[in-house]
Amino acid sequence: KGKSFEGIDAILSVAPYYNKPTQEGLFKHYSAISSISPAPIILYNVPGRTGVNITAETCLRLAHYSKNIIAIKEASGNLTQVTEIVKNKPDDFLIISGDDALTIPIASLGGAGVISVLANAFPKEISEIVSMTQKENYKKAREIHFKFTDLIDLLFVDGNPAGIKAVLNHMKLVANAVRLPLTPVNKETYDKIAQFLR
Repeated sequence: KGKSFEGIDAILSVAPYYNKPTQEGLFKHYSAISSISPAPIILYNVPGRTGVNITAETCLRLAHYSKNIIAIKEASGNLTQVTEIVKNKPDDFLIISGDDALTIPIASLGGAGVISVLANAFPKEISEIVSMTQKENYKKAREIHFKFTDLIDLLFVDGNPAGIKAVLNHMKLVANAVRLPLTPVNKETYDKIAQFLR
């Protein structure tokens, strides 16, 4: 309360991690955030990092419960779950890919775009992929995507954000540094990234 949220389009709220809440716990958690947030909320489902999956049923329950919950960043890797959400969501609720490798498949199901790791280094190209999927020009979207598939894999070999930091370092944009307990990518990965960028 009393804080300014001017210029903030939405907040991205990751599912609570470590304590592995039930689906009812997740529903109540996000309901509580929705009841006090002055900004719209994007759910962030990334069970590989949090240890808990926001199921399609819970996502849909939240999407229908609150107009302040406007989207989900879906990084479960489960296209069956994404399909269920797209099929039963409110018209104005957005499904956003949380995985560069799945941007096109999720878009083909009705997804709205991607919150991307790779776009930190290649915003124009990732924007073009999304633009092409929205025009249902999947051939052109695939052409761009296929140029980056090897790099997408390299971004996660030694963890994220270490991979994208290494890319940005090669591009002379940032230092190749992360905070502990993270560490920079190993030399082999760094050299492979350099080779790709060349």
